[in-house]
Amino acid sequence: MAKKVKTTIKLYCPAGQANPAPPVGPALGQHGVNIMDFCKQFNERTRGKEGLTLPAIITVYEDRTFDFIIKSPPSTILLKRACGVAKASGEPNRVKVGKVTNAQLKEIADEKMKDLNCKDMAGAIRILKGTAQSMGIEVEA
Repeated sequence: MAKKVKTTIKLYCPAGQANPAPPVGPALGQHGVNIMDFCKQFNERTRGKEGLTLPAIITVYEDRTFDFIIKSPPSTILLKRACGVAKASGEPNRVKVGKVTNAQLKEIADEKMKDLNCKDMAGAIRILKGTAQSMGIEVEA
């Protein structure tokens, strides 16, 4: 018989650096999950992706066990890394902070494809172009 789901939790954690401090500890502790067990598993599965913030969807069951899925990094983080900026523009319609090429967008779209809500690569690239535009990043041909 399948386990009964108690709740699902969505956390953003730096890859390979999850620890019991906030936000991980309080989010998992209130549901009775073994925090150190989650941190060890998360850090092991994200080894090699240091420097990225990864979303994790944690399913907590009634017997206090858990499963989790690690998603691909947010598009904004990948776009900032591709154009080498630390922060997006405060006024994206006036102040441009960087440039990305179509080749870089295709590379990011390949990585994000499984998590994006689109049918094909062209749709994924259009989504990323819109995100880049709202961040003040220009897309070069």
